[in-house]
Amino acid sequence: MENSTPWIILIVYVMTLLSIDFFILHKKNRVTSVKRAIFETIFFISNALLFTVLIYWFYDASMVENAGNLKPTDAVIKYLTGYIIELSLSVDNLFVIAIIFTSFKIPRQYQHNLLFLGILGAIVFRAILISVGLVLINKIHGMNIVFGLFLLFTALKMLKKEAKHSPEAEKPKGLLKFFRFSNDLHGGKYIAKENNKTVLTALAGALITIELTDLLFALDSIPAIFAVTTDPFIVYSSNIFAIMGLRSLYFFLSNMLEKFVFLKYSVFAILLFVSLKLMSISFLEIPEWFSLLFIGVSIIIGIYISTVVIKQKEK
Repeated sequence: MENSTPWIILIVYVMTLLSIDFFILHKKNRVTSVKRAIFETIFFISNALLFTVLIYWFYDASMVENAGNLKPTDAVIKYLTGYIIELSLSVDNLFVIAIIFTSFKIPRQYQHNLLFLGILGAIVFRAILISVGLVLINKIHGMNIVFGLFLLFTALKMLKKEAKHSPEAEKPKGLLKFFRFSNDLHGGKYIAKENNKTVLTALAGALITIELTDLLFALDSIPAIFAVTTDPFIVYSSNIFAIMGLRSLYFFLSNMLEKFVFLKYSVFAILLFVSLKLMSISFLEIPEWFSLLFIGVSIIIGIYISTVVIKQKEK
């Protein structure tokens, strides 16, 4: 099938990147230095940008089922917009991941392996959620307004949320009723024996929590990209590249997360903008260049204000 070729290329591309990451960049459990994190962040972002060449080719050669009759250039712009939206909305996710690691007392040398497994789970779960979301938005009239209102609710809820989270609240307490959890790491194992009983270690608890929180964040981020496009290939490819870049971005920003506190307000502004765009999509067309500009400016302002506040505190 001609239309399956881009999907096969995408899957092979992603699996190749993940293999390079796991078998070459991270052969052993070791602490990821800031220098290495910067290199890996550049590596994954560069590959996400490089994929735009394939996007252009797929749509130019009519290899993708192009229901929206997108021109190759438009497809590339929508892919980039979706990628940046997904990556920017992941900023709040980074704060939660940091809290989860603190809560379960996960040493830095095990954190990459945990996030790697979390990415694999997220790829599968997001594919399911995207498929369901596309069916809803294509079959049910006015579903874009429902998604837009949900994003608006999420944005407003974000403002009310306390700046500090309780680490204990991030633990999967409900799951404790069904599984035996241990607070020990057991040498980096996920399943171990304690008193002749099989238990899930702290690593397993952290992994389950990361997967559950990613599902919650996906409920926000996936409707957000529907404001840009409902093209399945663009939605999924931009999502998957943003997820892969999130892990290296975490290690790059982990020491600076608490400093860039105003980035949360940038995320709020982006969520607000995307929700309004999604609700008005049937009668108002906002150019993609404006969406890209708004997202970029929001992030830059958040970083700038955070930097100014930090300098003032140091003085």
